[in-house]
Amino acid sequence: MDDLRTTLLTLSPDDRRDFGLFIQRQRRKANGRQDSRLYQLLVQPKELKSEQIIAKLYPDEPNPVAYYALRKRLLRHLTDYLLLRQRQQDVTAAASVRGQLSLAQYLFEVGIPRLAWSTLRKAEKLAHENELYEPLNAVYNLQIQHADSPYAEPLADILRRRKLNKKAADEEERANIADSLLRQRLQEARVKGRATVSFDAIMHEILAEYDLAEAFARSPSLLCRLMSIARSAMLVRRDFTSFAPFIERCYGLMERRHGFKPAHRQYQLKLLYMLAHALYRSRRFADSVKYLEQGQAILTSATGRQFAEFGPRFTFLLAANYAFLRRNKEGIALLDQILKSTPPLPLTADLTARFQLTFHHFADGNFHKANQALMSLARTDHWLEQHLGLEWLINRNLGELLIQLELGNPDLALNRLRAIERGLKEQFPAVPASGEGPDATPATPLGGPYHPVLSYLSFVHEIIDNPAVVKKPDFLARVADIPSFLSLEREDLQVLSFYAWLKARIVGRPYYDVLLELAEQQ
Repeated sequence: MDDLRTTLLTLSPDDRRDFGLFIQRQRRKANGRQDSRLYQLLVQPKELKSEQIIAKLYPDEPNPVAYYALRKRLLRHLTDYLLLRQRQQDVTAAASVRGQLSLAQYLFEVGIPRLAWSTLRKAEKLAHENELYEPLNAVYNLQIQHADSPYAEPLADILRRRKLNKKAADEEERANIADSLLRQRLQEARVKGRATVSFDAIMHEILAEYDLAEAFARSPSLLCRLMSIARSAMLVRRDFTSFAPFIERCYGLMERRHGFKPAHRQYQLKLLYMLAHALYRSRRFADSVKYLEQGQAILTSATGRQFAEFGPRFTFLLAANYAFLRRNKEGIALLDQILKSTPPLPLTADLTARFQLTFHHFADGNFHKANQALMSLARTDHWLEQHLGLEWLINRNLGELLIQLELGNPDLALNRLRAIERGLKEQFPAVPASGEGPDATPATPLGGPYHPVLSYLSFVHEIIDNPAVVKKPDFLARVADIPSFLSLEREDLQVLSFYAWLKARIVGRPYYDVLLELAEQQ
């Protein structure tokens, strides 16, 4: 695989055209022609081997040395183009501060210190107002470097302000490191399935190591980092009901006391999403929609980069809320619309939208469309497990099992059921108890943390073998005693949706009605 070709193919059609013009402006005509020819050969639909490209570029005498030098030059052009494009598109306060800093450095070099110091004061004010600690530190360093100028401020004042900024920057940096470490541990837990270690212990260890145990939200950026850390622990514990009021209170205090400036939109959007997601998982659907609509209003004036990051996530969560507010068709319309958006969604977001659409169609009773949405994922079980995690794969396979059963394909459903069982049993074999006293290790049941999934599958298996079993008292009693992972108090809504299907079969009522009734139970 040609990495340069792969990179070039990521450019949009407009960017490809602009980059072609950019190449011509960078070199003399002779060189520019060869650069452009190589570029066109690399981005054509059919990939060519290096030998073929060399033959086309140098038909009289193949010259591999010149070819690889040409590739390096084209890569430099691409780097320069992307850097220039980023500067043009970046309208944030950080970009403005960096520009003013560069201007001040130039003015010092050409001997205009008065204007240079005026520019530095503007940069300092903008960076301070927007809590841009790293750029602000660079401003202070340049001020210190030119503190002997007659236009400079007292050095003692600069050093005092720099010391305060360094403290805030260090705290944000430590929070960022802690957040990254926790995200890494959480990702490891997702790939392996439900965590078998105490994530709380890991969290407290990291917070203590980076001296963040007593930190509080002094700014939108730090509040966002701290809420992200708390949310990471919540996702593993599945303690949505306690996290939702906590983040709602913190967000409300920040909004009332300090507000969110335009430069804080990125942090505000992250906080709104975390808050809306926690409210959704706590089954406060109307409140979740309220914060999502607030976030969508902010997105209307956000940068393209911010919209690309948060637009799909807000849409997915809004559609999910609609499903539990008896607005399921509106949720379907939202997902259909975003799947047709231009530019297309990133792969992970596209798969998320299609899988979520499967649930919405299933709830709507349209099992054929649910099956079509599921089939459009077009990824193997191995790929899904490696890229999206075991939990995602299990939910996908359970969804396929129930869809096939509703479509009247019990044989296909049974094959999928057996495949799920086989995978869980092989990956999580039973482990007997060992040791005695305080060092004793309790036995691990077959399926490990997914033992309740095996229990659920056993009920479905019975229904496949004998649909009339749902009316037998013994079956009803055993379903009523389903293990705690199906608790209606703390378990997430995905699990609740599978339980709702089982209960709908027992009571003989539409699945969607039963699901909404269960979701409304607090």
